[in-house]
Amino acid sequence: MVVQFFCPRWGSDDLSWDVFCQKVSNAGYDGIEFAIPRATTNAELQEIWNTTEKHNLKIIAQHFDTYEADYTKHYDLYCSWFEKVKELPCVKINSQTGKDFFTMEQNTALIDAASKISKQTGIQIVHETHRNKFSFASHITKQYLEKIPDLKLTLDISHWVCVAESFLEDQQETVQLALDRAEHLHARVGYPCGPQIPDPRVPEWEHALDAHLGWWDKIVERKKKENGLLTISPEFGPYPYMVHLPATSTPIANQWDVNVYMMNLLRKRYGCDL
Repeated sequence: MVVQFFCPRWGSDDLSWDVFCQKVSNAGYDGIEFAIPRATTNAELQEIWNTTEKHNLKIIAQHFDTYEADYTKHYDLYCSWFEKVKELPCVKINSQTGKDFFTMEQNTALIDAASKISKQTGIQIVHETHRNKFSFASHITKQYLEKIPDLKLTLDISHWVCVAESFLEDQQETVQLALDRAEHLHARVGYPCGPQIPDPRVPEWEHALDAHLGWWDKIVERKKKENGLLTISPEFGPYPYMVHLPATSTPIANQWDVNVYMMNLLRKRYGCDL
């Protein structure tokens, strides 16, 4: 099994690409995960890829900003994003796909469109479990997993914990199905009232961290048996995921430090220390 760790660009957007990539490399990541806006030009993409190559970093490209409520327009915009990035040398593409209010047939058509691109390019496309998307809740995602045998996930189970207002104790069969189909992890820790605990390093949130570690451990055990690649992005986010103190712009924890902590914790836990 190979485990690779990717640093989210999210939260470091104020840094130049060169400074960001140097910082990522110094921290010990294998690459970056970059949410590519539809407005990004080909020249900008080439510059980003040149900079990551200079720093010997890999890229997971992320789709996120197809928000159009009209399904026909949404479908066209979604497909055009994949056309833009399909020639880029990505490790994987992580897609926040569809809408929670689209029908199953509509969301399935979007998943099928991504699958066609994956087959054309040979790049694995994984669909992120995320609020507001087709995969917003565990019991709904289960229906898609059962219907589409080759559907693979980016598992960000913190969203499901938030939506279900529980650690999914009463949905173990559904969770296991998701664990069996996860190929990429967003290592953020949620709790029943939100998608991100304030700080995974403190004792009062140990119960939430342990719940997520238990799920991730099962994925790692499966990948060991498969002798495959598992990619992980520690993805604690900036404001408003990272709460600020009232009436100030002061975050209650440092996002960068928390994500580096998560990477190092998982490197040690899964025997892939630098």
